[in-house]
Amino acid sequence: MAPMTRMFSPGGVPGEDVRSYYARRAAAGVGLIITEGTYVGHDSAGQSDRVPRFQGEEQLAGWAKVAEAVHAAGGTIVPQLWHIGMVRKQGDPPYADAPAVGPSGIRLDGAEGTGKAMTQRDLDDVIGAFADAAAAAERIGFDGVELHGAHGYLLDQFLWAGTNRRTDAYGGDPVARTKFAAEIVAAVRETVSPDFPVIFRYSQWKQEAYDARLAETPEELEAILTPLAAAGVDGFHASTRRYWLPEFEGSDLNLAGWTKKLTGRPTITVGSVSLDGDFIRGFMGEGAPVQGIDNLLDRLERDEFDLVAVGRALLQDPEWAAKVLGGRFEELQPYDAAALKTLS
Repeated sequence: MAPMTRMFSPGGVPGEDVRSYYARRAAAGVGLIITEGTYVGHDSAGQSDRVPRFQGEEQLAGWAKVAEAVHAAGGTIVPQLWHIGMVRKQGDPPYADAPAVGPSGIRLDGAEGTGKAMTQRDLDDVIGAFADAAAAAERIGFDGVELHGAHGYLLDQFLWAGTNRRTDAYGGDPVARTKFAAEIVAAVRETVSPDFPVIFRYSQWKQEAYDARLAETPEELEAILTPLAAAGVDGFHASTRRYWLPEFEGSDLNLAGWTKKLTGRPTITVGSVSLDGDFIRGFMGEGAPVQGIDNLLDRLERDEFDLVAVGRALLQDPEWAAKVLGGRFEELQPYDAAALKTLS
């Protein structure tokens, strides 16, 4: 199950409805659940008091019960650890006085003067927050962690030249722009057990910049991914809007396929699985009809990638995996944006 923000955790605490939401999908055959994004313990990490946090006694107690429920239903689960960076606006909850922070204080649309360029102390604090959250995840019974480095949020703001204009060691060429994310990976890797999986999610596209690209060529992508793999990433989650689109000219490989080829690490593909319609428009209120997955299965069997993450289709229908595994494709439900309003 792909991570999808739900905003059903008042005070950042996941409750019984969140536990049941994930456990239903595990019981229906989802092998691995990646939770909705959870804010790490840094005041500038988030923008809502209804998005869960992965820090605090009450919040972690709630998450421990989620992990227990998923395991009881036969599944495995990892939290997605998240810092939104310059997407935040000062005055947003849960910490209204906290500034938006980023590599250069620049928003995704290029606006300047709306946030704070991070100091070394800021960087160290955020690195520590990710490491602390990962250690907590292992302590309370999760099966790994995913670090959110995609979609124009903080880690991605460092990776992307459009928002990273630093002139110190954290800015410049693609390898230098990877330094902050690689330091987070290394700190997490040092904090958790050697066999505790660390997944890194990344994307070319950003919010409000769907044509943005970290890398124009496989060589540029390799320069970005190699330091992350060396720092301790066990697997990459390559976020695309449509899994079937090739990433670079001259090859049918999608972003996950190229990631596996370049790093040798296991990869997760994602993007409108079993739905004929872009997920961005879906989260803006549009529905999407069901489509087949024969092409997806062919590519999986060719080892282009190792796992497939399913988003809106699983949000719509908790029984999606059971229906697919049982060959009951005629029972799959088209996506209706009304599903966003519930934890069905």
